[in-house]
Amino acid sequence: MNTSAKKDGHIHTEFCPHGTKDALSNYIEKAISLGFTEISFTEHAPLPVGFIDTTPTKDSSITLEELPLYLQMVEQAKEYYKNKIKINIGLEVDYIEGFEREISSFLNEWGTKLDDSILSVHFLKHNLTYDCVDYSPELFATMINQYGSAEAIYDRYFDTIKKSIFADLGPFKPKRIGHITLVHKFKKKFPVSKDYRSTIIQLLQDIKQQQLELDYNGAGLYKQFCQESYPPAWVALEAKKQQIPLVYGSDAHQAKDIGQGWNLLSGN
Repeated sequence: MNTSAKKDGHIHTEFCPHGTKDALSNYIEKAISLGFTEISFTEHAPLPVGFIDTTPTKDSSITLEELPLYLQMVEQAKEYYKNKIKINIGLEVDYIEGFEREISSFLNEWGTKLDDSILSVHFLKHNLTYDCVDYSPELFATMINQYGSAEAIYDRYFDTIKKSIFADLGPFKPKRIGHITLVHKFKKKFPVSKDYRSTIIQLLQDIKQQQLELDYNGAGLYKQFCQESYPPAWVALEAKKQQIPLVYGSDAHQAKDIGQGWNLLSGN
């Protein structure tokens, strides 16, 4: 991770329906106060056309109707703060297996307006249904019953990450893979016996092959049942060995979370 240019590459906004209503300016001023020189707003992109949000609260992303206003407001902030901090306009795009065509169509329509985006996996396909892997411990427990074990969820998650790495989503496919160990969010409550080191190392090799970046996400450090970054430190070290660009992300859903985990992840 390049710490000479202090960047937070994963920030949400007031448009996030499962976040807070903190104004864009609050996020930006917080970043400036912490010495960040560059930030990327990466709001959850509208889910693909035809996909039904399966979370109980149906609040995983902004709507397509809200997207133009989001882009406009970040563009205005980008201009207003241009002499104080570099602001990138971006999205966190969900890779959802079976909806590659719809995701590509969305990116082809909106990609020219984006500076810096992330491709993440939150939803796993199981038979004919989809589940949000990080929604809650209760939903994860339900998934264990459906899948048969926590290990089966991990297997499916990492397989889906691999699919996202190699998915042909057109010229505007995000260049950064988001929190590749998000499935660890509830690992202290639902431990697994299987060692996934070789699986994760292979994913890093795939990311390297595809010339992608890796989101080095501080949010997991503060999750009750995780308490480690996404990915953990040993994965980050392995990524550095493979010369995969690591981009720190706070994954902030409120202004006070800007920079969460930065000191630990940067070694400062």
